[in-house]
Amino acid sequence: MKKNIIYIVVALAIIAVTAIRLKSNKETTKNKVYQYNKELPIHVQADTLKLENVVNTDSYTGTFEPNKETKISADIQGKINTLFVDAGSVVSKGKSLIQLDNSLLKLQLQTIDIQIEGLENDVRRYKILAQADAIQGVQLEKTELALKSAKVQRATTLEQINKTTIKAPFAGIVTAKFTEEGAFAAPGVPLFQITDISQLKFTVNVPENELNKFKMNQEYALQADAFPETELSGKINMIGSKANMGNSYPIQFTVRNTADLKIKSGMFGKANLKNNSSEKQIIIPASAIVGSNIKPQVYIILQGKAKLKTITISGRIQNSVIVSSGLSENDIVITSGFINVFEGANVTIN
Repeated sequence: MKKNIIYIVVALAIIAVTAIRLKSNKETTKNKVYQYNKELPIHVQADTLKLENVVNTDSYTGTFEPNKETKISADIQGKINTLFVDAGSVVSKGKSLIQLDNSLLKLQLQTIDIQIEGLENDVRRYKILAQADAIQGVQLEKTELALKSAKVQRATTLEQINKTTIKAPFAGIVTAKFTEEGAFAAPGVPLFQITDISQLKFTVNVPENELNKFKMNQEYALQADAFPETELSGKINMIGSKANMGNSYPIQFTVRNTADLKIKSGMFGKANLKNNSSEKQIIIPASAIVGSNIKPQVYIILQGKAKLKTITISGRIQNSVIVSSGLSENDIVITSGFINVFEGANVTIN
């Protein structure tokens, strides 16, 4: 019996010491942990709202394409003797690009010239003889026809010789090379590709309900994504009459390239349309929104305290939003520093 009492006393003593130690540890931990004082003012940045004219810019993404582009091929068959240009060369209209072998054609031309010389002599003699009734007139007629035929052959051969020199059909840049010296050229086989980017085409696709924003022959501001600082102007030369697979209509602009041909074929760009609203509206930074897209909210400062307000957004302009309801002119909206802000918090403006 005495032993049981001793065990009980020892157990109670251990429990008491453990409880005292736990309480002491709790107090020590509590003293070490930072206790946020909700009554202390929170420093924030804020803006006082004013009604502003809304300048909304509608952007339509498109692609720059060359004004003209073609693949050059030979009109006649022949071996390539000389290439006068290479990929990247700038060419003017009529510049020689390729010289085909024309040695056989030149020999053929010499043969025809000899035939013509002989026929001309025959015609002169036969005219004299025909006047003296020494030969029949039909012989003179046949010789004159042979002379005409030879002259046609000469003109044909000259045209073939001219076609052995392949020239640029318009000014541009050689953007592709498909052959080398010594290769064989034939009609329909591409040899070079020439691209004219001095003037460009820019095409965007527009939904049917926005087609009324575009008018034929009107000029609009364009910009290339690679060079946003370069101002371009495009005139509409085509509004599509048939929708594409996305139920949008193509609109094409003609654009004058920069003097140094900075804008390249295939670059992406935008057509920007500015719409000025006559009604003034409230605009706030998008960073001021603390709620979700479904239920956007902002903090305003009212009598030195933060108050959460639900707003309705009617549109967006770059990094700002247009508020149609929930805020009024002269409201003070917290724009940054609201990480620790809560409903009813004391706030001060930096």
